[in-house]
Amino acid sequence: MDWADFGVDLHLELDATGGRRAGLERALRAAIRDGRLPPSTRLPATRALAAELGVARGTVSAAYDQLVAEGWLVARVGAGTEVSPERPAAPPGPAPAPATAPPRYDLRPGSPDVGAFPVAAWLRSTRRALATAPATAYGYGDPRGRPELRAALAGYLGRARGVLADPARIVVTTGYVQALVLLTTVLRDAGRPVLAMEDPGLPFHREVVRRQGGRVVPLPVDDRGARAELLGTGELADIGATVVTPAHQYPTGVTLHPARRHALTGWARDARALVVEDDYDGEFRYDRQPVGAVQGTAPEQVAYVGTAAKTLGPALRLAWLVLPARLVEPVVEAKRHLDVQTEVVGQLALADLIDSHGYDRQVRTVRRHYRQRRDLLLDRLGGRLVGGISAGLHAVVPLSPGGPTEAEVLARAAARGLALAGLDRHRHHPGGHPPGLVVGYATPPSYAYPAALEALTEVLRTASAPA
Repeated sequence: MDWADFGVDLHLELDATGGRRAGLERALRAAIRDGRLPPSTRLPATRALAAELGVARGTVSAAYDQLVAEGWLVARVGAGTEVSPERPAAPPGPAPAPATAPPRYDLRPGSPDVGAFPVAAWLRSTRRALATAPATAYGYGDPRGRPELRAALAGYLGRARGVLADPARIVVTTGYVQALVLLTTVLRDAGRPVLAMEDPGLPFHREVVRRQGGRVVPLPVDDRGARAELLGTGELADIGATVVTPAHQYPTGVTLHPARRHALTGWARDARALVVEDDYDGEFRYDRQPVGAVQGTAPEQVAYVGTAAKTLGPALRLAWLVLPARLVEPVVEAKRHLDVQTEVVGQLALADLIDSHGYDRQVRTVRRHYRQRRDLLLDRLGGRLVGGISAGLHAVVPLSPGGPTEAEVLARAAARGLALAGLDRHRHHPGGHPPGLVVGYATPPSYAYPAALEALTEVLRTASAPA
């Protein structure tokens, strides 16, 4: 039997104790029971399997016949032998734990409307990219990423976000989290493992830093953004970097004041420290002129991080770092030892999408889409006080300090099948004030969005939130 011509690969651990036939029966039962041979899987012909295992054809035939009799297999004339669609009855065991049902409506922040992914444009870009890519693109390459994408990003970020981006200083990463892992690793190895992170901010990102050996200290946020004037003082005196969201602070939605932008880069320059600029939704502006990236004013003090997760979709796992010159080699070395390189086909497709201006069209399309959603949210809330609504994909709805607690409001929402996030969970030390809800208006599919808002307004009505 030529292995190259064998039609169906079937791995079996054959124990001949008690005879080869008995061993083959046990191996097939175990493979079916463990799920390695799913229902209706077609098995190799007896002659082929006998040749593969080095046993007599009659041994395989007898084993198949026995398992057919027991109900593990079914044999059909002209169709061969298959795993039975129904597994034989097994002795009753402990009842499985009930599965947690997904929420009926999801208004938690952090995700885009994945139904807005530009499937047709992505397919066109993928075809063009694969048709012109050199054969070397499918081998191991530069840990920084494909040169086509780094060149495309340099042009796009310069004109759309005001980033000073040399392609040689761009590193393509597998999402924002990997970018944060790489920077934390480099800072830790350089002996500067303490990072300031905005308070409130995303708790998951704080945990990412801690798991890489970093230590997190809170950087307070008020209505002018991160309090950059505190950097270099008190608990913030000995930090190697600060992670900020200047264009649209997460979760409060405020924009970093110009004076604080200046203070931020001035501190980094004087302290020989690093500003990590998370520009997670920098393209989405509704009621004001776009705010340029801080990196454009201090490229040697700022590591800029952007991502395709909000404009296209998180499943692409594509993000990018624009680095100060001194950090390029350390980050590339860390990337090389983390995963060698980010997958290539998506990079080539994104490069074509940017170069063909399909990415710009997608950004404009979803920007209009999300503005309409935001406007509908404001309309349904009927003039209720809402924060952070001039940009981004979420809003902050304050709750009355004298009314139900955040936890109580979230429980009432969950009882109606509505998933929301509380402001308190974003704080470094829960229990602070004021209470509020962080409402993401991008996630629900379009057909479910009006009903999700109806459920939200009912929850807020019963919570007696301030008007």
